[in-house]
Amino acid sequence: MSALQIQQLLVPFSKIGLGDMDNVKLMNRVDTKFVMTVDQFAEVLPLLNEHYHAVEIADKCVCSYESLYYDNQDLDFYHDHHKKRLNRVKIRYRKYLDSDISFLEIKHKYKGRTNKMRIPSDELHEELPTEHVKFIDESVDLSFTDELVPSLVNNYQRITLVGKSINERLTIDLNLSFRKDEQTADLNYLVIAEVKQAKVSRKSPFFKFMKERQIRPFRLSKYCIGILKLSQEVDVKYNRFKKKVLKIDKLKPDAA
Repeated sequence: MSALQIQQLLVPFSKIGLGDMDNVKLMNRVDTKFVMTVDQFAEVLPLLNEHYHAVEIADKCVCSYESLYYDNQDLDFYHDHHKKRLNRVKIRYRKYLDSDISFLEIKHKYKGRTNKMRIPSDELHEELPTEHVKFIDESVDLSFTDELVPSLVNNYQRITLVGKSINERLTIDLNLSFRKDEQTADLNYLVIAEVKQAKVSRKSPFFKFMKERQIRPFRLSKYCIGILKLSQEVDVKYNRFKKKVLKIDKLKPDAA
């Protein structure tokens, strides 16, 4: 599904700008993810009009993003996720391609909650500037900040919806692709929806629509899936992710 087709489905939605999102920044939050096919998403999206505003930036509701992830050579951030550690970190640059704005972001997950910290950046740096290293050291306790190197680039498009009567933000990511050096992979058949709340509330309209379609919450890291998809030449453990990879692969249009 093209960005234009999705944009057309969003025409009936009431629109808000970034300045209207102060109450739902939710930098400290609980995230609940769902995965579905593009066809399932196209069926659900019109139903959300009654319950959500669509965030519009520069006359667009479908915005393009690029993320540059950092890890060390041993991929400790990836393996912390694989080991299901309750205290884990991800570090990335994120660029909002439509507005040409970038941030250095740190996502610290601790006991089920996500705390996101970020500072503006002039670009996606292949080598961390001194002031960015300092920000990381002041934000999280890492023993290998000086070993961080670029590990993955992720591109995707995102729709952001904001609840009209419930304090939540819903992000919908599609047309995902990954690259590392000469390797590339894409998941353009997959849609990842993420409900962001101060605390989990099953009163969310999106939860209701997912339950009606028997689409269950699905813990998924775009970073970890990207590492796996580009791991032909890298030996990474993935036994705990096998079921997730199988489920994602079954969503392919040509899957048996």
